Amino acid sequence: MGEPKVKSNFPGAALRAFLVAALVILPAVMVPVTTPETAQIVILLALFAAGVIFAEYSSPYPGLIEFRFAAPFNRTRFMLLALLATLLALILRHQSDPGDLSTLVNGLAMSCAALFDFAFSPVRFLVSALPDNLPAEHLAMVQQGASLALLLGITTVLGFVTAIRLDVWPMGSGPFNVWINLPTFDPTAGNDVVQRLLRQARINILLGFLLPFLLPGLVFASALLVQPLTLQSPTGFVWGIALWAYLPVSLMMRGVAMIRVARMIRANRRRFADTEGNAFAAA
Repeated sequence: MGEPKVKSNFPGAALRAFLVAALVILPAVMVPVTTPETAQIVILLALFAAGVIFAEYSSPYPGLIEFRFAAPFNRTRFMLLALLATLLALILRHQSDPGDLSTLVNGLAMSCAALFDFAFSPVRFLVSALPDNLPAEHLAMVQQGASLALLLGITTVLGFVTAIRLDVWPMGSGPFNVWINLPTFDPTAGNDVVQRLLRQARINILLGFLLPFLLPGLVFASALLVQPLTLQSPTGFVWGIALWAYLPVSLMMRGVAMIRVARMIRANRRRFADTEGNAFAAA
Protein backbone atom coordinates (compact mmCIF):
# COMPACT_ATOMS: atom_id res chain seq x y z
CA MET A 1 0.00 0.00 0.00
CA GLY A 2 1.25 3.49 -0.80
CA GLU A 3 1.77 6.38 1.56
CA PRO A 4 -1.40 8.28 2.50
CA LYS A 5 -1.77 11.55 0.66
CA VAL A 6 -1.28 14.69 2.73
CA LYS A 7 -3.89 17.36 2.15
CA SER A 8 -2.37 20.32 0.35
CA ASN A 9 -2.66 23.75 1.94
CA PHE A 10 -1.96 25.51 -1.37
CA PRO A 11 -5.57 26.25 -2.48
CA GLY A 12 -6.62 27.71 0.86
CA ALA A 13 -3.40 29.71 1.21
CA ALA A 14 -3.74 31.08 -2.33
CA LEU A 15 -7.37 32.10 -1.71
CA ARG A 16 -6.50 33.85 1.54
CA ALA A 17 -3.57 35.65 -0.09
CA PHE A 18 -5.82 36.83 -2.92
CA LEU A 19 -8.47 38.12 -0.49
CA VAL A 20 -5.87 40.02 1.55
CA ALA A 21 -4.40 41.59 -1.59
CA ALA A 22 -7.90 42.57 -2.75
CA LEU A 23 -8.59 44.14 0.63
CA VAL A 24 -5.46 46.29 0.41
CA ILE A 25 -6.28 47.42 -3.14
CA LEU A 26 -10.06 47.89 -2.76
CA PRO A 27 -10.09 51.26 -0.91
CA ALA A 28 -7.68 52.77 -3.45
CA VAL A 29 -10.08 51.74 -6.22
CA MET A 30 -13.16 53.09 -4.44
CA VAL A 31 -11.87 56.50 -3.36
CA PRO A 32 -12.39 59.39 -5.80
CA VAL A 33 -8.72 60.16 -6.56
CA THR A 34 -5.65 57.94 -6.32
CA THR A 35 -2.31 59.33 -7.48
CA PRO A 36 0.07 57.09 -9.48
CA GLU A 37 2.58 57.16 -6.60
CA THR A 38 -0.07 56.02 -4.13
CA ALA A 39 -1.23 53.31 -6.52
CA GLN A 40 2.31 51.92 -6.77
CA ILE A 41 2.71 51.87 -2.99
CA VAL A 42 -0.68 50.15 -2.58
CA ILE A 43 0.23 47.46 -5.11
CA LEU A 44 3.55 46.80 -3.37
CA LEU A 45 1.83 46.56 0.02
CA ALA A 46 -0.79 44.22 -1.44
CA LEU A 47 1.89 41.92 -2.87
CA PHE A 48 3.80 41.94 0.41
CA ALA A 49 0.71 41.20 2.50
CA ALA A 50 -0.38 38.44 0.11
CA GLY A 51 3.09 36.88 0.25
CA VAL A 52 3.13 36.85 4.04
CA ILE A 53 -0.34 35.29 4.25
CA PHE A 54 0.47 32.69 1.59
CA ALA A 55 3.70 31.69 3.31
CA GLU A 56 1.90 31.41 6.64
CA TYR A 57 -1.08 29.35 5.52
CA SER A 58 0.74 27.15 3.02
CA SER A 59 2.97 25.81 5.78
CA PRO A 60 1.63 22.94 7.90
CA TYR A 61 3.45 24.36 10.93
CA PRO A 62 2.40 27.46 12.87
CA GLY A 63 4.29 30.69 12.37
CA LEU A 64 3.05 34.06 13.56
CA ILE A 65 -0.69 34.07 12.94
CA GLU A 66 -2.63 32.91 15.96
CA PHE A 67 -5.80 30.78 16.10
CA ARG A 68 -5.29 29.38 12.61
CA PHE A 69 -7.31 26.28 13.49
CA ALA A 70 -9.92 27.95 15.70
CA ALA A 71 -12.46 29.30 13.24
CA PRO A 72 -13.92 31.83 12.85
CA PHE A 73 -11.49 33.99 14.85
CA ASN A 74 -9.31 35.22 11.99
CA ARG A 75 -12.23 35.28 9.55
CA THR A 76 -14.09 37.60 11.88
CA ARG A 77 -11.12 39.96 12.13
CA PHE A 78 -10.66 39.94 8.36
CA MET A 79 -14.33 40.64 7.69
CA LEU A 80 -14.28 43.48 10.22
CA LEU A 81 -11.26 45.12 8.57
CA ALA A 82 -12.76 44.64 5.10
CA LEU A 83 -16.07 46.16 6.23
CA LEU A 84 -14.33 49.11 7.89
CA ALA A 85 -12.23 49.87 4.82
CA THR A 86 -15.21 49.57 2.46
CA LEU A 87 -17.56 51.76 4.52
CA LEU A 88 -14.92 54.43 5.11
CA ALA A 89 -14.13 54.51 1.40
CA LEU A 90 -17.86 54.94 0.66
CA ILE A 91 -18.04 57.85 3.12
CA LEU A 92 -15.13 59.50 1.33
CA ARG A 93 -16.62 58.78 -2.09
CA HIS A 94 -19.93 60.33 -1.06
CA GLN A 95 -18.31 63.75 -0.83
CA SER A 96 -17.60 63.90 -4.59
CA ASP A 97 -19.71 61.16 -6.19
CA PRO A 98 -22.78 60.44 -4.06
CA GLY A 99 -24.84 57.36 -4.80
CA ASP A 100 -27.57 55.36 -3.14
CA LEU A 101 -25.19 53.12 -1.19
CA SER A 102 -22.80 55.89 -0.20
CA THR A 103 -25.74 58.06 0.90
CA LEU A 104 -27.00 55.25 3.12
CA VAL A 105 -23.59 54.71 4.68
CA ASN A 106 -23.05 58.45 5.17
CA GLY A 107 -26.42 58.76 6.93
CA LEU A 108 -25.55 55.86 9.20
CA ALA A 109 -22.21 57.47 10.00
CA MET A 110 -23.91 60.75 10.90
CA SER A 111 -26.22 58.91 13.29
CA CYS A 112 -23.23 57.20 14.90
CA ALA A 113 -21.48 60.56 15.28
CA ALA A 114 -24.37 61.79 17.42
CA LEU A 115 -24.20 58.56 19.43
CA PHE A 116 -20.54 59.07 20.42
CA ASP A 117 -20.64 62.85 20.78
CA PHE A 118 -20.01 63.10 24.51
CA ALA A 119 -17.19 64.17 26.80
CA PHE A 120 -14.12 61.90 26.98
CA SER A 121 -15.33 59.88 24.01
CA PRO A 122 -12.49 58.15 22.08
CA VAL A 123 -13.89 59.73 18.94
CA ARG A 124 -13.50 63.19 20.47
CA PHE A 125 -9.94 62.33 21.44
CA LEU A 126 -9.16 61.42 17.84
CA VAL A 127 -10.76 64.55 16.38
CA SER A 128 -9.17 66.84 18.94
CA ALA A 129 -5.74 65.38 18.16
CA LEU A 130 -5.94 66.63 14.57
CA PRO A 131 -4.48 70.08 13.73
CA ASP A 132 -6.76 73.02 14.46
CA ASN A 133 -6.38 74.56 11.01
CA LEU A 134 -8.20 71.74 9.21
CA PRO A 135 -11.54 72.48 7.51
CA ALA A 136 -14.62 71.89 9.62
CA GLU A 137 -16.05 69.61 6.93
CA HIS A 138 -13.04 67.30 7.17
CA LEU A 139 -13.21 67.18 10.97
CA ALA A 140 -16.91 66.30 10.77
CA MET A 141 -16.16 63.54 8.26
CA VAL A 142 -13.45 62.12 10.55
CA GLN A 143 -15.87 62.19 13.46
CA GLN A 144 -18.54 60.39 11.45
CA GLY A 145 -16.18 57.75 10.08
CA ALA A 146 -14.56 57.11 13.46
CA SER A 147 -17.96 56.81 15.16
CA LEU A 148 -19.17 54.26 12.62
CA ALA A 149 -15.91 52.30 12.93
CA LEU A 150 -16.10 52.35 16.73
CA LEU A 151 -19.68 51.05 16.70
CA LEU A 152 -18.70 48.19 14.39
CA GLY A 153 -15.73 47.36 16.62
CA ILE A 154 -17.86 47.27 19.78
CA THR A 155 -20.44 45.08 18.01
CA THR A 156 -17.75 42.65 16.88
CA VAL A 157 -16.30 42.27 20.38
CA LEU A 158 -19.75 41.76 21.92
CA GLY A 159 -20.59 39.21 19.23
CA PHE A 160 -17.40 37.26 19.88
CA VAL A 161 -18.00 37.28 23.64
CA THR A 162 -21.53 36.01 23.00
CA ALA A 163 -20.19 33.22 20.80
CA ILE A 164 -17.89 32.12 23.62
CA ARG A 165 -20.70 32.31 26.17
CA LEU A 166 -22.82 30.07 23.94
CA ASP A 167 -19.91 27.61 23.49
CA VAL A 168 -19.82 28.04 19.71
CA TRP A 169 -16.16 29.03 19.70
CA PRO A 170 -13.81 27.45 18.86
CA MET A 171 -15.65 25.63 16.09
CA GLY A 172 -12.82 23.28 15.13
CA SER A 173 -13.33 19.57 15.63
CA GLY A 174 -11.13 17.66 18.03
CA PRO A 175 -9.11 18.89 20.99
CA PHE A 176 -7.81 22.45 21.03
CA ASN A 177 -4.06 22.49 20.35
CA VAL A 178 -2.39 25.38 22.18
CA TRP A 179 0.86 25.15 20.21
CA ILE A 180 -0.60 25.51 16.72
CA ASN A 181 -3.16 28.13 17.74
CA LEU A 182 -0.83 30.19 19.94
CA PRO A 183 2.57 29.74 18.24
CA THR A 184 4.13 32.74 19.98
CA PHE A 185 3.06 31.53 23.43
CA ASP A 186 5.42 29.07 25.13
CA PRO A 187 3.35 26.88 27.48
CA THR A 188 6.48 25.38 29.09
CA ALA A 189 8.06 28.65 30.20
CA GLY A 190 7.39 30.36 33.50
CA ASN A 191 4.73 29.46 36.00
CA ASP A 192 1.41 27.69 35.52
CA VAL A 193 0.17 27.96 31.93
CA VAL A 194 -3.36 28.88 33.01
CA GLN A 195 -2.18 31.80 35.14
CA ARG A 196 0.09 33.05 32.34
CA LEU A 197 -2.76 32.87 29.83
CA LEU A 198 -5.07 34.78 32.15
CA ARG A 199 -2.41 37.41 32.86
CA GLN A 200 -1.72 37.98 29.16
CA ALA A 201 -5.46 38.04 28.46
CA ARG A 202 -6.01 40.81 31.00
CA ILE A 203 -3.14 42.81 29.52
CA ASN A 204 -4.57 42.47 26.01
CA ILE A 205 -8.06 43.51 27.10
CA LEU A 206 -6.71 46.51 29.02
CA LEU A 207 -4.59 47.62 26.05
CA GLY A 208 -7.54 47.14 23.72
CA PHE A 209 -9.65 49.38 25.93
CA LEU A 210 -6.98 52.09 26.22
CA LEU A 211 -5.71 52.05 22.64
CA PRO A 212 -8.47 54.25 21.12
CA PHE A 213 -7.41 56.92 23.63
CA LEU A 214 -3.66 56.34 23.22
CA LEU A 215 -3.42 56.20 19.42
CA PRO A 216 -4.40 59.87 18.99
CA GLY A 217 -1.19 60.61 20.88
CA LEU A 218 0.66 59.51 17.75
CA VAL A 219 -0.96 62.42 15.95
CA PHE A 220 0.52 64.86 18.48
CA ALA A 221 3.89 63.10 18.19
CA SER A 222 3.81 63.35 14.40
CA ALA A 223 3.32 67.11 14.63
CA LEU A 224 6.39 67.40 16.86
CA LEU A 225 8.68 64.98 15.01
CA VAL A 226 7.95 65.04 11.29
CA GLN A 227 4.69 66.23 9.78
CA PRO A 228 1.29 66.33 11.47
CA LEU A 229 -1.15 63.59 10.56
CA THR A 230 -4.29 65.14 9.12
CA LEU A 231 -6.11 62.13 7.59
CA GLN A 232 -6.83 64.35 4.59
CA SER A 233 -5.42 62.00 1.96
CA PRO A 234 -7.91 59.33 0.81
CA THR A 235 -5.73 56.39 1.87
CA GLY A 236 -4.80 58.12 5.13
CA PHE A 237 -8.45 58.69 5.99
CA VAL A 238 -9.52 55.11 5.22
CA TRP A 239 -6.64 53.18 6.77
CA GLY A 240 -5.98 55.62 9.60
CA ILE A 241 -9.50 55.33 10.99
CA ALA A 242 -9.80 51.62 10.10
CA LEU A 243 -6.65 50.70 12.02
CA TRP A 244 -7.61 53.01 14.90
CA ALA A 245 -10.75 50.92 15.36
CA TYR A 246 -9.38 47.52 14.31
CA LEU A 247 -6.30 47.24 16.52
CA PRO A 248 -8.19 47.61 19.84
CA VAL A 249 -10.80 45.09 18.67
CA SER A 250 -8.09 42.63 17.70
CA LEU A 251 -6.42 42.92 21.10
CA MET A 252 -9.70 42.51 22.96
CA MET A 253 -10.65 39.47 20.91
CA ARG A 254 -7.24 37.94 21.59
CA GLY A 255 -7.63 38.56 25.31
CA VAL A 256 -11.12 37.07 25.45
CA ALA A 257 -9.95 34.06 23.40
CA MET A 258 -7.03 33.44 25.75
CA ILE A 259 -9.40 33.47 28.72
CA ARG A 260 -11.48 30.86 26.92
CA VAL A 261 -8.38 28.73 26.28
CA ALA A 262 -7.32 28.99 29.93
CA ARG A 263 -10.74 27.83 31.07
CA MET A 264 -10.65 24.92 28.61
CA ILE A 265 -7.27 23.81 30.00
CA ARG A 266 -8.56 24.13 33.55
CA ALA A 267 -11.67 22.07 32.71
CA ASN A 268 -9.53 19.35 31.09
CA ARG A 269 -7.36 19.21 34.19
CA ARG A 270 -10.42 18.74 36.38
CA ARG A 271 -11.78 15.98 34.16
CA PHE A 272 -8.41 14.24 34.17
CA ALA A 273 -8.18 14.53 37.96
CA ASP A 274 -11.69 13.12 38.36
CA THR A 275 -10.86 10.22 36.04
CA GLU A 276 -7.67 9.44 37.90
CA GLY A 277 -9.53 9.63 41.23
CA ASN A 278 -12.25 7.26 40.04
CA ALA A 279 -9.70 4.82 38.66
CA PHE A 280 -7.79 4.84 41.96
CA ALA A 281 -11.00 4.28 43.93
CA ALA A 282 -11.99 1.36 41.67
CA ALA A 283 -8.58 -0.24 42.10
